[in-house]
Amino acid sequence: MELERPAPAEVRMSQAIQPAHATPRGELSAAQLLKWIDTTACLAAEKHAGVSCVTASVDDIQFEATARVGQVITIKAKVNRAFGTSMEISIKVTVEDMLTGTEKLVSVAFSTFVAKPVGKEKIQLKPVTLLTEQDHVEHNLASERRKVRLQHEDTFKNLMKEGGKFDDPICDDEEGTVSTRGTSVQSIELVLPPHANHHGNTFGGQIMAWMEAVATISASRLCRAHPVLKSVDMFKFRGPSTVGDRLVFNAIVNNTFQTCVEVGVRVEAFDCQEWSESRGRHINSAFLIYNAVDDKEELITFPKIKPMSKDDFRRYRGALARKRIRLGSHTYVVAVRSVILPSVPPSPQYVRSEIICAGFLIHASDSSSCTVSSMKHAH
Repeated sequence: MELERPAPAEVRMSQAIQPAHATPRGELSAAQLLKWIDTTACLAAEKHAGVSCVTASVDDIQFEATARVGQVITIKAKVNRAFGTSMEISIKVTVEDMLTGTEKLVSVAFSTFVAKPVGKEKIQLKPVTLLTEQDHVEHNLASERRKVRLQHEDTFKNLMKEGGKFDDPICDDEEGTVSTRGTSVQSIELVLPPHANHHGNTFGGQIMAWMEAVATISASRLCRAHPVLKSVDMFKFRGPSTVGDRLVFNAIVNNTFQTCVEVGVRVEAFDCQEWSESRGRHINSAFLIYNAVDDKEELITFPKIKPMSKDDFRRYRGALARKRIRLGSHTYVVAVRSVILPSVPPSPQYVRSEIICAGFLIHASDSSSCTVSSMKHAH
């Protein structure tokens, strides 16, 4: 049998899901999946860079399906484009049922890794080898996604300034509203050698897994049901942690949206001296969105949140702003440049043309529909 050869900067991982990887309900733990995703992406980055790489960020992750004990998870990670010392990695996760042969898409995500050469040596990453038309498309789209990442913080700040215009007013007297104080969770982990790479830096996937674990506990305290992770609003690594550090995780529910709840997680790192002085380093934050199901596997509706303190209001408003970004209350442009297309229908009278700017303009009409406009400029 001839095996399919992966691309030069592509890595594949297949894992049979064992009980140790699963939740009490027999589903693959999201924390375990995040560790596998990060490991596979890191290996793809290092395959291209030729030096050690660390996680800088992971874009918004959507989980489309769950996987269960006995099934097989396959993760494909590929470098789409190199930017100086950083790279965009695309990640595709599928699950296969070995008894039926059916395969489902679990998730598609994009992460950014930074090359970390030994010593003070500077590195300039080589360009990615593009072999197929899809490689060219992803290479061009990587540049557009990078712009979105760089603009994300400014977009969020602008939405927060418009706080008074949000269409989800806080109703202090509304019956059934609850405080989030009971959802606060704190946990601590000591970084040991198995949690780190050969340079002693904590694996990004391990930190993400610990974050998901405390976020799940927080969501459970609000719903008293079974939380199911549906998406993550960007893991951003603000600084490193190393073997010997104490990592403190704080999680709390920020807001609810009918059948969804957003949980915020903040991570601080302490070395031994910082620990004695209670002076931590903020190294990561993320916002995780959960559904929850009851014992009959039916979605439950979360109670509305009633902010009580100034910090509660800040987190409540922040969750609304992130929801607006996710739902696309602004217009988004997805563009592809320099795409060569054949004439349609094929004819010797017509020559191949180059579309120097092609893409789609996506504008949300309301919470359940959007308008998509195609843009083309050809010669």
